[in-house]
Amino acid sequence: MSAGTMRAVVLDGPGPAEALVIQDRPIPEPGPGQVLIRVRAFGLNRSELHTRLGLAEGVTFPRVPGIEAAGEVVHSPGGEFGAGQKVVTLMGGMGRVFDGGYAEYTCVPARQVIPFESDLPWPIIGAVPEMLQTAYGSLTIGLDIQPGQSLLIRGGTSSVGMAAAILAKRAGLTVLASTRNAAKQEALASIGVDHVLIDDGNLAAAVRRIIPDGVDAALELVGTPTLRDTLHATRVHGVVCFTGMLSNQWTIPDFYPIDYIPRGVRLTSYTGGAADLPRNMLQEFLQAVSDGTATVPIGKVYTLDDIVEAHTDMEESRTSGKLVVTT
Repeated sequence: MSAGTMRAVVLDGPGPAEALVIQDRPIPEPGPGQVLIRVRAFGLNRSELHTRLGLAEGVTFPRVPGIEAAGEVVHSPGGEFGAGQKVVTLMGGMGRVFDGGYAEYTCVPARQVIPFESDLPWPIIGAVPEMLQTAYGSLTIGLDIQPGQSLLIRGGTSSVGMAAAILAKRAGLTVLASTRNAAKQEALASIGVDHVLIDDGNLAAAVRRIIPDGVDAALELVGTPTLRDTLHATRVHGVVCFTGMLSNQWTIPDFYPIDYIPRGVRLTSYTGGAADLPRNMLQEFLQAVSDGTATVPIGKVYTLDDIVEAHTDMEESRTSGKLVVTT
């Protein structure tokens, strides 16, 4: 790579995984209020799959995808960060409105950059930002979890599902988590899930055999095909938070709330960005990983050259946990 160019994954328009092509591009020039980051690792997200499949709104092409990245500050014209500072960045239009993290360098608004200190390997750090933000926000803003409560995670072997289980166990909850694949049961048991459920589309009865009145809280990560059943697995005055759409199905045709939502069960949702991941929360989580009291559920690590394989693995749900690419 010459001094002024970088390798980046470029998507010219919606298509299969092979539509992700590595190109040489100029390194971006940061302006006032922006930060240029040398990307060391980035996580893959279903959001980027939606972009590639043409399901995401507001995307213009050609585009470097990627809604998150981890690395070091190269230049911050406004002086917000010093060169060499380790940072993560996420959301705010990354990979949709402007070029994102699937590159050796990315240029983002300073307001969505979070500094941290850690000696953890870059693949571990790269797995954390969006996964932690979504799990933490869902459990706090979405569900307002409390110690001693019970929590159902629908879509438990997704990266967010596994992160939510880890956070919930650290907070003193009883955790039930589902997977459609019996071979992935051990992945959930290994992170402390109390009850692993095989999801055949009807979990409510299985949940109520364990907790007859229903769970206190439920995190819906699969999407609309399972939402109604998740609501029926939840107690009166319990809360269901709709966060994920692993199914790629976002809407409910002919939604009739009084018939759809069980009496007394509360339905909310969560979506967030960098402002919803407090700096101290990120730092505390990374420290807990360093101390061995928390884990980062990584499914597989790839290099930039493996981006087609990585997207195919994500699309076909071949692994449990977070997929990470190093640059």
